[in-house]
Amino acid sequence: MKIAPSILSADFANLQRDVEFVEKHGADYIHIDVMDGQFVPNITFGPNVVKALRPITKLPLDVHLMIVDPEQYIHDFAAAGSDIIGVHVEATPHIHRAIQMIKAENVKAEVVLNPGTPVDAVKHVLSMVDQVLVMTVNPGYGGQSFIEDSLDKLRELAALKEKHGYHYDIQVDGGIFPETAQRCKEAGANVFVAGSYIYDAEQPEKNIQLLKEAIQ
Repeated sequence: MKIAPSILSADFANLQRDVEFVEKHGADYIHIDVMDGQFVPNITFGPNVVKALRPITKLPLDVHLMIVDPEQYIHDFAAAGSDIIGVHVEATPHIHRAIQMIKAENVKAEVVLNPGTPVDAVKHVLSMVDQVLVMTVNPGYGGQSFIEDSLDKLRELAALKEKHGYHYDIQVDGGIFPETAQRCKEAGANVFVAGSYIYDAEQPEKNIQLLKEAIQ
C-alpha cells in the first residue's frame, strides 16, 4: 500500500520544500499532474518541472499526463526523470503504441481511466502496464468529491488481475481521504493519490499518517 501526494495542491513557489516535507513524513511516490489546457481545463507542469524535482527526492516520480497526443511528450518526460508515466486511454487513438513507447524508455507504464470510461476500454493493454489509474473524480482540478461508481471499476480491475495473473498496481486519484481510501483498498486499490487532503491540512504530516493507518 502506497501514498502518493499530488503536488497539484502544493505551494508552487515552494515545491522543493513541499516535496521534501512529504518524503520526510512517509510518502511513497510524488504524483505530478501534467495538464495542457486542452484535455482538461487547466495548465500545470512540463518536463522541466520533473527535471527540477528529480535531484531533490529519492521517491519515484509518478507522472500523470492529462494531455492530448501524449506520444509527442513521452520521451521528454522520461528523459526528465519520470519513474512512472501515465496516459489516458481517452487522449490517444493509439494507446497500445503509447504504452510501448513508455516501456521503450525503461519507464513504468500506466493507463488511466476517466470516470465515464469503462474498464473494457483498456482490457487489451492490461497485460502490458505496470499500473492502472482509476480517476475517482473528473480530472483537471483538485478538491472534488469522490465518485462512488469508481468502486465497481476497482473491483473489476482486481478481478481481471487475479484471473489473468497480471501484475499491475491499481491507483486511485480524487477525493481520497481515510474513509474513501479504506473503501478503495477493500475494492482492490493499492496506490492512493491525495492532494488537497494532505497539502491543505494544518498538519499535513498527521493526515499522511491517518491515510497510512486507513489502508494498512
